[in-house]
Amino acid sequence: MKIFLTFLIGMTVFLGCESKSGDSGSAAAVVANPLIGTWQLVSGSTIRGKDTTTTDYTKGKKFLKIINATHFAFVGHDLNKGMDSLKFYSSGAGTYTLKDSSYTEHLQFCSDRNWEGNDFSFTIVINNDSLTQTGIEKVEKININQLNIERYVRVK
Repeated sequence: MKIFLTFLIGMTVFLGCESKSGDSGSAAAVVANPLIGTWQLVSGSTIRGKDTTTTDYTKGKKFLKIINATHFAFVGHDLNKGMDSLKFYSSGAGTYTLKDSSYTEHLQFCSDRNWEGNDFSFTIVINNDSLTQTGIEKVEKININQLNIERYVRVK
């Protein structure tokens, strides 16, 4: 009887456990956190004082942001392989927090080291397969204080 009872308790505990090694890109994870996935940057605008700079990332550049349950990473480069005056490369990664539409990146690694170790808070809006993130980027040591608006589409 003891062996049967021990087996029954063991099976109940085993069946009640949730697997932690599941695919973070699964449909259930995406429903719980719609940010999870790969996003391609379409356009970005920065506003500093009265100056606005808008970049079209569909012409001559490609920029991806990849988000899992706990981390984000981004990478971007020009499509001419750095062979002209428009050469461009950027990358970074870190952790993030998400509460409702408040998304904060904790940038741990960046190809421009001046940006490392900073937190950047954004408001996000997801509409079908489009993501817009808007927030202030402030890096005091390099005198950056700007509004950043980025528009992404989900990569399928």
